[in-house]
Amino acid sequence: MSTTLVKKENVERKWYVLDAAGKPMGRTAVIAANLLRGKHKVDFTPNVDCGDFVIIINTDKAILTGNKMENKYYRHHSGWIGGLKETKYRLLMESRSDFAMELAVKGMLPKNTIGRTALTRLKLYKGAEHKNAAQKPVEWTQD
Repeated sequence: MSTTLVKKENVERKWYVLDAAGKPMGRTAVIAANLLRGKHKVDFTPNVDCGDFVIIINTDKAILTGNKMENKYYRHHSGWIGGLKETKYRLLMESRSDFAMELAVKGMLPKNTIGRTALTRLKLYKGAEHKNAAQKPVEWTQD
């Protein structure tokens, strides 16, 4: 039995649109991470960046299940003593919902150059309008 491996030069990239309105943020992030990685393709190769472009719209209408709005925090450190900053996800979703979705997708990608370049193909928009109509994106329907 032979295995077909994809080369970097032979990768075809498509554009997909995901609507996050009324869906849990984690479920949408899983679908986006799989599309960015290329795991939905028949010729998926783990060591080759063979993923597609993903546009996520309505990130401000994504929901968090349970008590995550109040109990979950986004934490980052300035590097100085006592420089830990905390933000509740309720405030983060109100002000920067696209950044919250980016964090969710980034956590599901590999922590190497393939994951970093895959994240550059992710486009996030708070509303229902997006600027990538010229690329003729297709609505992703499989859930």
